[in-house]
Amino acid sequence: MFADLHIHMLLSGSDWKAAIAGHQPHPDDTLIKERLSAYESAGISYLRDGGDRFGVCLRAKELAPEYGIIYRTPAFPIYKKGHYGSFIGRGWSDFAEYRALLAEAQARGADFIKLMISGLMDFDHYGVITGQPEEPLTGAEMHDLIAAAHDLGFAVMAHCNGAEAVKNAVLAGVDSIEHGAYLDDEACHILAESDTVWVPTLSTIGNLIGSGRFPDDVAERILRSAQENIRKVANLGGHIGLGCDAGAFRVPHVEGTFSEEKWLRETLGDKTDAILSAAEGQIQTKF
Repeated sequence: MFADLHIHMLLSGSDWKAAIAGHQPHPDDTLIKERLSAYESAGISYLRDGGDRFGVCLRAKELAPEYGIIYRTPAFPIYKKGHYGSFIGRGWSDFAEYRALLAEAQARGADFIKLMISGLMDFDHYGVITGQPEEPLTGAEMHDLIAAAHDLGFAVMAHCNGAEAVKNAVLAGVDSIEHGAYLDDEACHILAESDTVWVPTLSTIGNLIGSGRFPDDVAERILRSAQENIRKVANLGGHIGLGCDAGAFRVPHVEGTFSEEKWLRETLGDKTDAILSAAEGQIQTKF
């Protein structure tokens, strides 16, 4: 079985606003079926969607069995109001609202919970994360959010960048870290010593090079930093998974999966197959 552990059926790989508009007022079955068919033809039979608030991932999950695809989705990402995530997720301002969102996700058939814990990489400036509020989520908040999801039997995927946020999320028991930019040595060790799977989505960085949208030297520096950290975590016995974030800019569906494999092979060398296979099995067991 070949898996992509992070896609967004909602998005197209180009203009995210146009992609969302294309699924209004309801998910576009024709487009979803075309993409599922392409995944089937490519031999990709397990997909883990990062979720969306428009119902596209849930519709894809309904259609996926026709294509022999196991499809996992959180229904929608969950973010703290005032933090990154409003364009694609559902927000909470207090713990009662968060618990209500967990209950709604459960009622809508979510397979796991997706938390938005940080902002995005700024591809114009190395080391900068955009969308960061003045008061980021604390380790205690992350612990409570993750514990509440675990109490309902859900694994937790976390959109998370920055060493401090990743350390806090892993120590709080998160099941997978998505993206994970700008780790320091301590974060690498904490991640490697845990059961958390890191899905670094290198295609969202490497595929920008040569696009003209961002400075190539910045994207190249971010990519090399991520690859160095992946090697550290892998060499320490950590878990690295293949997920391309299909639908992100310059990460088209199906093609993005294979570009992610290329970046990871460049990073991990002859250890690639064993590392990715182990992480894939771990994700499929938990999620």
